[in-house]
This record gives sequence, structure tokens and C-alpha cells, in this order.
Amino acid sequence: MFIRNERSIKEFKQLYPVVFWIIIIQLALWLLTGFLQTPLGTMIENWGRGVNFYISQGEYWRLLTSIFLHVDLMHVLFNSFALVLFGPALEQMLGKVKFIAAYLGAGLAGNIATLLLGPSIYAHVGASGAIYGLFGIYVFMVAFRKHLIDQSSAQIITIILVIGLVMTFVNPGVNAYAHVFGFIGGFALSPLILTNIRPYNPWIRHQVVDDGSVRFDPNRWQKKQRNKKLLKNGLWIFLGILVVLGLFGRIF
Repeated sequence: MFIRNERSIKEFKQLYPVVFWIIIIQLALWLLTGFLQTPLGTMIENWGRGVNFYISQGEYWRLLTSIFLHVDLMHVLFNSFALVLFGPALEQMLGKVKFIAAYLGAGLAGNIATLLLGPSIYAHVGASGAIYGLFGIYVFMVAFRKHLIDQSSAQIITIILVIGLVMTFVNPGVNAYAHVFGFIGGFALSPLILTNIRPYNPWIRHQVVDDGSVRFDPNRWQKKQRNKKLLKNGLWIFLGILVVLGLFGRIF
């Protein structure tokens, strides 16, 4: 479920438009607010970041806008990378409307918890709460909708979730409220959104790009074995990236 086999960015956009545009929006906002540091970017950051004091004074839009803003390049790249890995399968399974509702709902749950439980002067940005909400949906599948997720994907989700939760509590710069309650929000929404859906089909892309011709690949078995090896290696590489990012987060 988590290995991308699309052959181009155009194909990825056709198959998963919501995931694609979320990534584009948050990268564009980082360019304005972080890299270029334009006056417009400064205005967007001041207007959109989550600040508990301002939210408590009625600026409730910050609960939503802060999901799309990020602190630095590594922050936005990590969340974008996580969304590329874990978003497409859910977007295909749930459809655009349900996926948007789940993503934003989990992000809002994390930010509301931050408002209620965090210090009054606490400021925060990032899509981590929404990303952890996706994990919550997958964990609900593992526990209660086993027919929707294969065993290897369930193991990957379990491992990554454990590592993510450990990093949440050992890294003092992380908004733990958003992570934990974003996860809870996604888990709580799952019974409502995981209705009348089918398991993820990685070969749906042929409906978009197939020219109708039938081809026989004599090397299909070797390719299958190679893909299995790439999947295993990719998992360990990804876990290593998570650990390294966590360590750098503690250092800087």
C-alpha cells in the first residue's frame, strides 16, 4: 500500500489530486514564508500560524491555516514525504471528500487539543497532527477492518507508529498534543468514513494510462522478486530516515 508505482508526477496528480495539491500548497507557503521571506510570506505566517492566545481571542481560522504552514525545510519535506507515502492509498479508498474531511478533521483535533491543553502563549505550525490522523485510520483498519489492509502493510504501520510516538515524547520541540490527539481524531473518525469502501488497488493506474493493448512480460517473475526486495529495503531506509530526523530534531 505504501510503495509508489506511478511513472510520473502527472500520473500521481491524476490519481491522487488531493494529496498532490496539499503538498503543492504547503511547499509554496514554505517558499513564501521560509525560503524567500517575502513581505507577503511574513503576513501569511503572522496571520496563519497557530497561537493559542490569538485563537482564544476569536481567531479560530488559525486552527486550520496552521496545518499548512511549517517551520523550516526539513519540517515541510518530512511531512510532505509522509503524505506521499501514506496519503494515496487512503485517498483512493475513501474518495476526495472523505479524505479531505479525515485529514482536516484530524488536524483540527490536534490543534484544538493544543489550544485546550497547551500554554496560552504556545505557537505551533505543521501538518503532523493531520499525518498522525492518517496513522489513526490505518490502525483502526488493523484492529477492526482487517480486510482493508494487507498483513505487511499492517506491520509497517505498527512499526512506524511506535517509532513516531517515541519520537513525539523524546523530542522537546514536537507538539505532542497535535500528534496524540491528531491520531485519536483519525481513529475516532474511522467508523464514519470507512464505510462502503474497497481495499486499495495499486493497479488502478492502468485505468488512467493504459492504451488498451495487451502485453506479456516474460520477466514478470524476476520483477516481482525484485520489487519485494526493494520494498523490504525501502522500509528500512525509511525507518532510518525517521530516526535521523528525530535525532536532528533534538540537536537543533
